[in-house]
Amino acid sequence: MASPSPLPDDLDLSPEALIAARPQLKRHAMDGLLLDGVPLNAIADELGTPVWVYSANTMRTRLARLTAALAGLNCHIHYAVKANDHLATLRLMHQGGAGADVVSGGELQRARAAGIPASHIVFSGVGKTADEIRLALACGIFQLNVESAEELATISAIASGMGRTANIVLRINPDVDAGTHAKITTGRADNKFGVPYAEAASLYAHAATLPGISPQGLALHIGSQILSMAPYRAAFARAGELIRALRAAGHSVTRMDCGGGIGIGYADPVEASPEAFAGAIRHAFGHMDLQLMTEPGRWLVGPAGLLLASVVLTKADGRFTVLDAAMNDLVRPAMYDAFHAIVPVGPNNQTALHPTDLVGPVCETGDTFAKSRPMPRLADGARVAILDAGAYGAVMSSTYNARALAPIAWVDGGRFTTIRARKPIESLWADEIMPDLPA
Repeated sequence: MASPSPLPDDLDLSPEALIAARPQLKRHAMDGLLLDGVPLNAIADELGTPVWVYSANTMRTRLARLTAALAGLNCHIHYAVKANDHLATLRLMHQGGAGADVVSGGELQRARAAGIPASHIVFSGVGKTADEIRLALACGIFQLNVESAEELATISAIASGMGRTANIVLRINPDVDAGTHAKITTGRADNKFGVPYAEAASLYAHAATLPGISPQGLALHIGSQILSMAPYRAAFARAGELIRALRAAGHSVTRMDCGGGIGIGYADPVEASPEAFAGAIRHAFGHMDLQLMTEPGRWLVGPAGLLLASVVLTKADGRFTVLDAAMNDLVRPAMYDAFHAIVPVGPNNQTALHPTDLVGPVCETGDTFAKSRPMPRLADGARVAILDAGAYGAVMSSTYNARALAPIAWVDGGRFTTIRARKPIESLWADEIMPDLPA
């Protein structure tokens, strides 16, 4: 199973090098760190810390680049809602021409609330409930991605009972190792996702006999944060072989869902190329007269977000820098040992760098954002930005240790807007019901 790759020994982790690698960031001599020209200190002054900040321009630019890379392929983008599900993000994706890839009834309703038509929504996921299937069919979504023979039978029963026909594609498990972290790989035989490759042809043929089912094609998704095109090429080749075999047997196959997972450069600025990804799709399927689709999330929104935090204190002569943000805000370092660049927000960074562990206040040793990271000496109250946190950041936050969810600021057109306010701490228990207890 894959695990996080060690960072290159020659990687420059100094704050100024990390900022220089990100075009949306600049350091101003007076105002400090700017995101798309907006001082991050001004956002923190108004909303406090911790606070999430998103760059709308970064999302738009990346969506436009991916769209251009896929031009001529009859390939539609369905944004993976699980990466960042705020209504503002979903509306921006819709305005840029993307549909939605959802994995729950809640995400389906979020996408609809943001204005994404049901006809532009794909429903993935290994455990769709009967109520979620009914909701999807009632809405008239584009397709259901079927993950098992058992799910196929359930969809058939529900659809025929409703007098509906479900457009489905069969998600295959190609048994391809994506070379990513073990917890986010999804295309190996020992993962829970998809139909085993050897069983897919017979299940597709069976689907064509079921009431309420219209089989349209195949789908696959082999993992997340994939930086090499080799796993895609291997998975797409297996899917292409299966499509040819199904057509040779007389079955109609008109759609191929290529999944998502293209990765970003959390440490090294080198990231997966959308042009190379599109090239892999074109090589495998461009000549097969298919309606193609892809479901990116992280690549579109990851670099667009950051988490602002303030220093609570330093201890052990600077060995530990304790922040007011914690693992309940951004869980990726604790869950995946994930790297996030961290830089000071203040205007003056021309001081010597010293290694320090940047940690949160939650009562868990795993509440650590970075170890031995080169940073200037940070005074109490100084602010830092945890970068590349636009994907699987706020959406995975919790209220552990009775910590309220952080607010969210949206930067667009040289100004910022609050798109989620900070909730009062009392809101954490406002909907709880106290039972009658014996005196």
